[in-house]
Amino acid sequence: MGTGTWREWAADDASEWLSEPGADDDKYRRGVLGVITGSPDYPGAAVLGVEAAHRTGVGMVRFTGPRAVRQAVISARPETVGVAGRVQAWLLGSGMDASHRSFLLAGELQHALASGQPTVLDAGGLDLVGSHTAPTVITPHARELANLLNERDIPTSVEEVEADPAAWADRAARELDVAVLLKGAVTHVTDPDGTRLTVTVRTHWLASAGTGDVLGGIVGALAATHHERLAADATAITRLAATAAYVHAEAARRASAAWDGGPVTALDVAHAVPPVIGGLLRR
Repeated sequence: MGTGTWREWAADDASEWLSEPGADDDKYRRGVLGVITGSPDYPGAAVLGVEAAHRTGVGMVRFTGPRAVRQAVISARPETVGVAGRVQAWLLGSGMDASHRSFLLAGELQHALASGQPTVLDAGGLDLVGSHTAPTVITPHARELANLLNERDIPTSVEEVEADPAAWADRAARELDVAVLLKGAVTHVTDPDGTRLTVTVRTHWLASAGTGDVLGGIVGALAATHHERLAADATAITRLAATAAYVHAEAARRASAAWDGGPVTALDVAHAVPPVIGGLLRR
């Protein structure tokens, strides 16, 4: 499969997609991220995504995911709003099992997808691609992408995706008509319009449980903060996703460096996001 030229997304690129709040900004102008993630089996996915979104500088996080998870989220981040209301972007699916959705949860997810707001689909929300009504990015790893493509009658295997992630990310974007952020040691971010960006992860300690949930929170926060830009230019979702991948990778590197190059947890990565963003803003 031919995929054209890919460009590495670097610090100078990412810095152009970040901004500090102005004197007249309020929480709504900074963006409200709606989050429907987590499950009784995986409440941590919701906690980590919400933590990362707050750390990225979004104006408000509104969590309307499973009631059993809500208390864990609000206990960890009490500034999170736990009732439905105004939302300017959505993060859906992290920590969920698509085969075990209640009727109520399925309805809430479809309502979010029908809202016309920019959307991040992760993990247990990947099967919802095609229901979206606004700029949308999916954030699978190789196994998730292979499963999703097979479900859409596009035969492949995990081994094939891992052997040529650029080609499969590119094909998925075209076949599914959506921006794709394919996670890996080199993350590939692409869209149907032919934007092809890579982000190289500089520490392999990032390959651990929960770090993908952190990435979802960062992407969602940036989408909410840039909701006005996305309303005018749907293709901006691809560059915002690449910026999130860069921030995520750099946060992991800094978190590991703080431990003399040692291992890090997903929460360590989330906590390292603000200084990464601060450094990029100073550029």
